[in-house]
Amino acid sequence: MSECKLNHSQEDVKGKYESQVAFLPENMKELFKQFFSKEHSQELLNEVFHLLKKYDLAHSEEKNERNHRLYMVLKNV
Repeated sequence: MSECKLNHSQEDVKGKYESQVAFLPENMKELFKQFFSKEHSQELLNEVFHLLKKYDLAHSEEKNERNHRLYMVLKNV
């Protein structure tokens, strides 16, 4: 994934999540619900946005890596 200089709002992240939710593991949905119920740093919002970006187009190995990173973030907030 490439680095992006844009800052993404919580609404941006929520929109990206909603566009990718059908492709995410089922057990991740409750974690995202909890994630969106809190405020987060800009750095964390940007990271989650980019992990979700084009998730549906990622190969299985890359999806596994993204899932791992998403679980790490979502379970530690």
